[in-house]
Order: sequence, then C-alpha cells, then structure tokens
Amino acid sequence: MRATFRLLASVRPAARYLEPGQPTGLTGLPTHNAPRSMLLYLYNATLEKLKAVPEHSVYRQSVEAVTKQRLALVEAVVPPGYNEWKAKAKEILKQEPEKFRTTNTATAEMLGAAKVERDGQVFVVRQLPSEVDERYQQWDGEVDDGPELEGSRTQEEMEWHVKSQFERADALEQKEVEWEPEPQMTIEQISELENKIGAGLIEEVIQVAEGELRLVDTMVEAKVWEPLEEPAAEGQWVAFERTA
Repeated sequence: MRATFRLLASVRPAARYLEPGQPTGLTGLPTHNAPRSMLLYLYNATLEKLKAVPEHSVYRQSVEAVTKQRLALVEAVVPPGYNEWKAKAKEILKQEPEKFRTTNTATAEMLGAAKVERDGQVFVVRQLPSEVDERYQQWDGEVDDGPELEGSRTQEEMEWHVKSQFERADALEQKEVEWEPEPQMTIEQISELENKIGAGLIEEVIQVAEGELRLVDTMVEAKVWEPLEEPAAEGQWVAFERTA
C-alpha cells in the first residue's frame, strides 16, 4: 500500500520517473535521487570491508551471500541511456583525471568530485553544497579588520602577499567538471527491483545496506569469529524442543 501511494504521489506522467525528494509514504523517508548507484556503492563497499573477516566466519559467509545476491539484482537493472552515460563518464575520467582526486572515504570534504574504489569498482562521489538561507545565517565571530593596510611591508609579508595572489588566480582559473549523474531507473524498473529484493521500498533497502556497512566495522572490532572467552554450557545453543 505504501509503495502504491509513493508511486501515485511522485510519478511524472510523461517521463514515468519518480521525483527525487517526494514522499514515499513513510514518514521522514523521501524518494532517493540515485538509488541504483547508491546501492552499488554500498554493496561493493560492504564486500570490500568483509575481506577483513576470516573466510571461515559464518558472519562473513552469510553477509557476503546476501550482499552478492542483491548486488547482482541491482546490476541487472540498466536504466535507459545508461550505456551512453557510462561511455561519456569514462571519457571524462580519462581526459581530466586531475579533476578527480582519489580518496579512501566517500565522506571526505570535496570541492568537486572524488574517485573512490570499492572492491575493484570505481565510483565518483560528489558532495553537493547544501542550500543555505541567508536570512538564518549568523555571525561566525570573524572580525572585519577593514581594507588592506597600505605602506611598507617586511620581506616576509610581501612574499606572502605575492604568493596568495597567485594561489587565488590559480583557483579562479580551475574549471568545474560537468559531471552528469547516472540516469534514473524508470518506475517499472524500481518496482520490479523492489519485488525481487522483497525488503520494502528501495529507500528502505538503502537504509538497511547503510546499516550493514557500518555494522561490519563493529563486528571486525569485536572479532566475532574468535572462540568465546568462556565456553558455552552444554546444551545452551540447542533449540527448545518438545520432548514429550
């Protein structure tokens, strides 16, 4: 019912795409703007982190199985225009690699875009600036010292002044990369993917994937694959069964 409400509330009649940010029918959970690329990143990041867990661990085996199964389902969905977008994206990365700095984390502060590798896959992560209402901006405590002072300067001050002018000019000359986001999935593709995964709306699936990714760090820190410090009592893990 909630999925039906979401689809009816946020569909573009002509294009048949969900409108990002529109209600999904679940309070506080708006329609995601790029669910496919987000899930691909989360699943590949989870698989990469799981490599820190021994292969014999039941935890790693179970999480890997579910993650790989869902990853395959997401990869099988190809949005309209995806192949053309992928070819163009590869060309941009090849022509202007200096515009995409490589980082190990997708949460780092980025002026434009960063290239992140997860489990052998390359992702371009962008941090879009949030819209700020100037009416609610507060004074940050910075003191206005007025215009630049004139007159004689020391040698160190003059060197710093010249250097800052060149750095400012270099920053202004840098052009932003016109990076287009991955094409959206159609409403039919999203609905079909949600049915195959069977875990609610795709936004809910993303939340679960984010939680699983964070959980891996906790499980690695706890070393859940190691034997218990105190052996369990005999019969502790036996299920309750009717014996009579």
